[in-house]
Amino acid sequence: MSAAHGKVILLGEHAVVHGRPALAAAVSPGVEAVARDAPGEGLSLHVAPWGAVFTAGDGTDLGRGLAGLARDLDATGARLDAVMHLPGAKGLGASAALGVACARALSELRGVALDDARLLDIALAWERVFHGNPSGVDHTLAALGGVGVFTKAEGLRRVATRAPVVLCIGDTGERSSTREMVALVASALARRPAATEKTFDAIAALVRNAALALEAGDARALGELMDLNQVLLSSLMLSTERTETLCRAARAAGALGAKLTGAGGGGCVIALAGQREGEVRAAWEALGVPCARVEVGA
Repeated sequence: MSAAHGKVILLGEHAVVHGRPALAAAVSPGVEAVARDAPGEGLSLHVAPWGAVFTAGDGTDLGRGLAGLARDLDATGARLDAVMHLPGAKGLGASAALGVACARALSELRGVALDDARLLDIALAWERVFHGNPSGVDHTLAALGGVGVFTKAEGLRRVATRAPVVLCIGDTGERSSTREMVALVASALARRPAATEKTFDAIAALVRNAALALEAGDARALGELMDLNQVLLSSLMLSTERTETLCRAARAAGALGAKLTGAGGGGCVIALAGQREGEVRAAWEALGVPCARVEVGA
């Protein structure tokens, strides 16, 4: 059984697509996959709990991704079975985790050695099928795990944490298209380049300070920086009324900070719960919001 992590972006969404840093952390469990020989067949993927089957070249995004894996790993005549522990289209890196887990499973089946660099190349090609112009955060955390600052130019720089960071993840119930949200921000950049670049620079400053707060174990400062990041993401039209409702409810329940995570336009909200995890969960559950607890960091 091969596995890959999901992810949360603590700060830095979208700015990271345009060369700025993002602070992100892997979450587990993510996706598990196993590959078996299927002589005389192409490459197929059976996904639980979706109860769906995809084949290489079937015209779907997953079919196109599988075609890439079949080419890169000489993986025809194989069947993949994957178990998803992450919701799709919610900003938690589900597609990247699926691609990494499947690539690892196929490489083991075929006896192909995959170092990190080769795995990341294959996973990036997979992500481009789904997201067009991905930042690189998702597939890097899916493959490598941990917590760190990511940039397109330099990849992942690990950030040491003094203690685990407890997050509540709430699902807005609104599906989000990363491709559409990335295109929305690109359109804003084209229309208002100076203002949008300043917003990216402001987000980058928050990320740098958040990494320092994380290293110092200063949860209150980290939460305040998350809140400021949410304001800037909202200014890029990436938030929704439901997202803002969840953020307000979490803060009112004692969360140190709350913001969207991932592409925006729906998806999930993360709250830095601190000692108020129970209160945050109760506040979200009162709104009918599915909620999970994750620990990231040391």
